[in-house]
Amino acid sequence: MADPTTLDGGATGVEEEVPDIDSVAEDIRKKAEDEAAKIEFHEDKAKEAGFRLDVWKAVENLRNDCITARYKWQKKPRRIRLPKAMSAEEMEGKYQEKRVPTVIPRITEDNWEEIEIQPIMEPYSFIRVRYNKENHEYLYEVIEPQLTEEEEKLLEFLKDTLLKTLEYTLEDATTKDKEEYLRKSVDALLISRNIRLEDVSKDRIIYYIIRDFIGYSVINVLMVDPQIEDISCDGPAIPLFIYHRKYHSVRTNVIFKNDHDLDSFVIGLAQRCGKHISVADPLLDATIPDGSRLQATLAREVTTRGSSFTIRRFRDNPFTPPDIIRFKTMSVEMVAYLWLSIEHGESILICGGTASGKTTTLNALLLFVPPQHKIITIEDTREINLPHENWIASLTRGGFGARGADGKAAGEIDMFELLKAALRQRPQYLMVGEVRGKEAQTLFQAMATGHTVYSTMHADSVKSMVHRLENPPISLPRILLSSLNIVLLQAQVRVGKGMARRVQSIVALVGIEPQTNELITNSVYSWSSADDVFIYNGHSFMFEKIMNNQSMTSEQMKEEFKRRCDIIEWMRKTNVRNYRDVAKIVSGYYKDPDTTIERVRQDLYG
Repeated sequence: MADPTTLDGGATGVEEEVPDIDSVAEDIRKKAEDEAAKIEFHEDKAKEAGFRLDVWKAVENLRNDCITARYKWQKKPRRIRLPKAMSAEEMEGKYQEKRVPTVIPRITEDNWEEIEIQPIMEPYSFIRVRYNKENHEYLYEVIEPQLTEEEEKLLEFLKDTLLKTLEYTLEDATTKDKEEYLRKSVDALLISRNIRLEDVSKDRIIYYIIRDFIGYSVINVLMVDPQIEDISCDGPAIPLFIYHRKYHSVRTNVIFKNDHDLDSFVIGLAQRCGKHISVADPLLDATIPDGSRLQATLAREVTTRGSSFTIRRFRDNPFTPPDIIRFKTMSVEMVAYLWLSIEHGESILICGGTASGKTTTLNALLLFVPPQHKIITIEDTREINLPHENWIASLTRGGFGARGADGKAAGEIDMFELLKAALRQRPQYLMVGEVRGKEAQTLFQAMATGHTVYSTMHADSVKSMVHRLENPPISLPRILLSSLNIVLLQAQVRVGKGMARRVQSIVALVGIEPQTNELITNSVYSWSSADDVFIYNGHSFMFEKIMNNQSMTSEQMKEEFKRRCDIIEWMRKTNVRNYRDVAKIVSGYYKDPDTTIERVRQDLYG
């Protein structure tokens, strides 16, 4: 028999007897009966106040005795006999494993510091952000249920069997129905094989079956965490990297062990997108069912380190104008200025570098489009998400087979063809995901003929934007550039110790100088990098245009602008986050501006 060891690290010795809670309860019950027997219930002779006082004292005494007895029992050190080879911490961990599906492991390395832990699918999956004090880098750690060797074997058996026996069409069902069907299938398999499992073991196994059959396998936690923007896999045996909203580019503990696992995952992901990827055609651009953008390569045909993929996460609830202000991407006045420009049909081009937030800003600004107006969006991969009902969302389509002399495969439909078709549908607002080719010609022709157009473009200044538009492959005549009204320049910049997105300037294109053929521009707002503030440069030609078109005085224009600022500030202060709620408030202002602004100002100013 091994020597006893105490959980609290005390010396070993004779095991003390633990008081029996039943005997303590029995003593308390007897004492209660004795106390009750002493009280004579003569209602006609005793005063009601005195009777209540006696009962209160008796109950109070019993309560104190019960608390004292339980406290003494809990405070006594409990000695438990353990084998010499097992420490108290190991036994505690082993006991915890039997109670909960997922145990969060302790950090044993001295150079690692725990920053935060967040549940993803409690109590099954968690994430922990750690910081290495030596290398000064973060680690995003995915924590999922730890399986024993027997549980791993059973999981593989159940997955293989389910793949062969499942007859249910999961694609047509809701996620809840799919999970319920898989649970029932696992129960039936366990019963048919006469396999008995503890509830915790069964929960762990079902978690992995649901994760692999319905979710996104080893990256499922990364696809669920709302703080992740991008997921990047560079090859097998290389940790996946993510772009976190708070910690930016971070390494994770998720790894594909070998080429086979990664190749199978990429092929499966392509099939879920309704696409095909193979060694003959190893490049893939697709949209994942949840709306995220996928770019993938297969094997080592075009990427020497093996298969790779990059997923740009899609938000079910996209960022709104109040979010843009909270992030300090723009000021309240800048958003109000753009609201007025969108309402009055000004065409806008958002320019910036990669990952500068161009599409996010565009999606937020499109919430200001009047609700009944017809919108057509044209994209390579779906990114725009709007609450408007009168909205046609168009997507390009890849072709089939070899490419012809024109560089297009059979059945391929590009942005240029979609744009031509869209102009025949009489849109009031036209949005093109990104200008990069010959579709720009048609886009600016649409502006010149009176259509309100929005798009994005890779450029870091008005000068570089003009250079790209006027040279191949776009080759746009300078005269068409005057059809564009506003250029919004956005960038990812360093603010303090971190990176942030800022709109560096809002530039209005006033016209073209006849003699020099140069564009006349008016910088309305600009960002000061020194103190991270936005500056109004004192004049806007758009305000003058609105006043002329609407027959408004300068005071009326200022009041209208102030109204928009108040509504946006009210949404920010009242924490309006959902894009549909923002759209309802904007729609309410369009329909009944006086009532809406009265309610807003009552909340703001009292």
